[in-house]
Amino acid sequence: MTAFAQGTDRTELCKQNYRTLFGGEALTGQGTDPEMMDILQKFIFGEVFKTGKLSLKQRELITCVTLASLQTLPQLKAHTGAALNVGVTPIELREAIYLTAPFIGFPKMLNAIATTNEVFKERGIELPLEKQGTVTEENRHEQGKAIQDKLYNGGISNVMADMPGNLGEDVEQFLTDYFFGEIYTRRGLDLATRELLGYCILTTLEAESQLQSHYHGCIKAGNTPETITAAVIQTLPYIGFPAAIKALRIIKQESAKEVPAENNLVRLSKITVDPSRLKEYNAYLKEEIEASMRIEPGVLTLYATAEKDAPHKITILEIYADRSAYERHIKTPHFQKYKQGTRSMVKELELIDTSPLIPGLKIK
Repeated sequence: MTAFAQGTDRTELCKQNYRTLFGGEALTGQGTDPEMMDILQKFIFGEVFKTGKLSLKQRELITCVTLASLQTLPQLKAHTGAALNVGVTPIELREAIYLTAPFIGFPKMLNAIATTNEVFKERGIELPLEKQGTVTEENRHEQGKAIQDKLYNGGISNVMADMPGNLGEDVEQFLTDYFFGEIYTRRGLDLATRELLGYCILTTLEAESQLQSHYHGCIKAGNTPETITAAVIQTLPYIGFPAAIKALRIIKQESAKEVPAENNLVRLSKITVDPSRLKEYNAYLKEEIEASMRIEPGVLTLYATAEKDAPHKITILEIYADRSAYERHIKTPHFQKYKQGTRSMVKELELIDTSPLIPGLKIK
């Protein structure tokens, strides 16, 4: 479900969800700030909690790792209880909190686990919980590399290359051995859930470059674009609109890249411009290309070149996710502005559709 009802439907759903999660009543009108509590509860439990197809268990796991990442520990304590109330097991919850450590660091993770342990003790849950580790000192690298290669072939080797003292190699090994080897190999949560929760943690941290790569890892682990989108929306009441919208924009951008490369529309546009108006033309072209690459996820590449000895002769390599992406592109305001603005400047235009020899090869 993606739309929400107004009025009493929202109010009743809020009350039902609140009872299920916390065992109490919402919208009581009590306390020091009853108006804000009314807004908060109706929005979270009456609207966000029914956006997308997530179970209450998934919603509470997402909420708990988000609150742990934010270090909002009083709210984490309340949602730890709510998670247990909707069927999240103590081991699942502990594993979700342990998962935050590579993203937010050990001190913040320890704060969060201390908070969840308080609730476990209050519920009579015996600590420590059963161990869930599966690797040894001898095989943690091998096991971690197998998961890393499955989800992130190539890892972060390019990012860590040429670090002073070659210390980037150490960071690469930390990622393989600790993050994937010791954390991702644990029992208690499946790989798809770990990746989905990791994406929510990165959303909370506004880690833009990691959100791009982890989107594809999330898909490879078995999540759908719709599930990832719903998970990000679940974080929205806790992290605010700017951070959530950033992550949603990245999902939109990266999901377009999931289209099979064989479906790409690849074209060369060969343009001859009036030499006396070349500077004016180039300004229009620059504005159009920058807008297209920034705004349109289906526009994969627009790379313009000019002949050295004849700069008024321009060739543009255009790559679109598929034909529908191209058709959307030519209807956009920025393309129409370019097309209309340069009509009198263009003397010749030749469009050459091509077939890539190596489909999907990325331009570095």
